[in-house]
Amino acid sequence: MSHTTLFAVSAVIILDNLQNRLYAKYYKCPHQESESDLVTSQKKQKHFESELFKKTYKQNADIILFDNHTVVYKEYSDFIVYVIGGLDQNEVMLYNVLQGLTGAFETILNSQMDKRSLLENYDMVVITIDETVDDGIILETDANAITARVTNPPTEDVNNIKIDLSEKGLLNAFNFAKKNISERLQQGF
Repeated sequence: MSHTTLFAVSAVIILDNLQNRLYAKYYKCPHQESESDLVTSQKKQKHFESELFKKTYKQNADIILFDNHTVVYKEYSDFIVYVIGGLDQNEVMLYNVLQGLTGAFETILNSQMDKRSLLENYDMVVITIDETVDDGIILETDANAITARVTNPPTEDVNNIKIDLSEKGLLNAFNFAKKNISERLQQGF
């Protein structure tokens, strides 16, 4: 029996064309028993990545079933981006995550999709992945929205918010709240 969960991504991996790890982050669903210890065992991760690379390198495909995982990937000139989910995950959803990630990478790397550019902008790459997938939960799949989150600073500095705690300031806040509540009551919520 399948349980509905927000947890969809098991791992995001970037390997170069020599099978070296450029980035790897494995996620574990917090409320399910894990059949494999890919999350905790570095040795098993390396073996998994090695076998995955052998299975996918220069294959001209974008989705495979591999070792009880659904894997979507995109190959560039000298690196491969993988998004990995469980067998029960929707391939289209995982593919949308991959498309969002790679689209954001293309914008952030100024369409220079090579290993050198990726490593020079590694901080932005990691932030892009974190803005797309958080602890295995898909946050965003739109490349433009991901790019905007990564490249644009917040418009308002949280530290500079001034709150007037004087009697006049509190009275203004109370009157504002009273006015809004009375308007909502008149509208019937």
